[in-house]
Amino acid sequence: MSAPKVLAIVLAGGEGKRLMPLTASRAKPAVPFGGTYRLVDFALSNLVNSRYLHIVVLTQYKSHSLDRHIARTWRMSPLLGNYVAPVPAQQRRGPHWYLGSADAIYQTVNIIEDEQPDIVVIVGADHVYRMDFSQMVDAHIASGAEFTVAGIRQPIEMADQFGVIDVDPATPDRIRAFLEKPKDPEGLPDSPHEILASMGNYVANADALLAALTADADNPASKHDMGGDIVPWFVDRGTCGFYDFIRNDVPGSTDRDRDYWRDVGTLDMYYDAHMDLIAVQPVFNVYNEDWPVHQGLITHPPAKFIHSEEGRLGHAADSIVSPGVIVSGATVTGSVLSPGVRLHSWSTVSDSVLLDNVQIHRHAQVHRAILDKNVDVREGARVGIDREADLARGYTVTESGITVVAKGTVVTA
Repeated sequence: MSAPKVLAIVLAGGEGKRLMPLTASRAKPAVPFGGTYRLVDFALSNLVNSRYLHIVVLTQYKSHSLDRHIARTWRMSPLLGNYVAPVPAQQRRGPHWYLGSADAIYQTVNIIEDEQPDIVVIVGADHVYRMDFSQMVDAHIASGAEFTVAGIRQPIEMADQFGVIDVDPATPDRIRAFLEKPKDPEGLPDSPHEILASMGNYVANADALLAALTADADNPASKHDMGGDIVPWFVDRGTCGFYDFIRNDVPGSTDRDRDYWRDVGTLDMYYDAHMDLIAVQPVFNVYNEDWPVHQGLITHPPAKFIHSEEGRLGHAADSIVSPGVIVSGATVTGSVLSPGVRLHSWSTVSDSVLLDNVQIHRHAQVHRAILDKNVDVREGARVGIDREADLARGYTVTESGITVVAKGTVVTA
């Protein structure tokens, strides 16, 4: 049998309100991550590494930096007809913007009709993970399902954040019920403290998907959401398949990180996912060369560490230090430093995430904080040390105590 023709659709129009202030001036998929990446790079890398090279990215909310990043980074060979193309909301099906993730696809259904794929792979743009989608497509075809949902085990207390999947033990590749963000779900038979959560990744037969989207568009009671409306539509028809992410075997993965998947929808989740990168044995390994996370050209010079005198040693431990960083007589521990960060003498940065071009001046202290691009922490200033002082300055402080400083803020002593 010849390989199916596959079109990939990346849903990247999310506003990301729970990531404010990081999403105050950019779409959620454009939020920097891990020093040199953007969140969207993980979804796109997974698709490209899976050899799916016809990709459209549906954008909407504050998409300029996202569109620019895709245009600069994700250049495919036109000679072979491959592409990664951002597609803004166009109001093709009425004078309104996207009403939901299903409506986003419905309003760009002309792309599916023009491409005429056999299979459509639909993924979100704001998760950190590795996945070979060709394995999911093969499983989808073998199962005979019209629509397949990828799922992963998550703690039951997080069920109200996900679509929860219920499979029939007699037919474990079929979904018999789908609950959108339930408050009191039942745990799994073999693990009562866990549920099967939808990853927001789907594989669909193109003709069946078009039928579902058309029916959904004609339903005035629908919220036009992939998880809330389209998945139940296929479940009710008995044609919704389930793909267990634990079955996905990505080249170069280890037992420690092979089923890693993180929803970075909140500031605490975003912070925790960064901390996963810097362990001695990383929970998520960005150094897997067999399944790389692509990031485009790095135009910064190498990182530099200067001053080695007693009491003024420029060094970093248990940290990621990106190109273009200068650690000048400063101390860095347990942190992620993005390109262009400058740390001056006798300053300290610990357990923090610093985005591009952050400046930390002499004797300043930063602890358990996320500093957005171009934040300037002046001499002797402190961030993340005194919760009440941070709140009084108007900074965001999360439930777990992470201080978040908005893009371009000047922090004074």
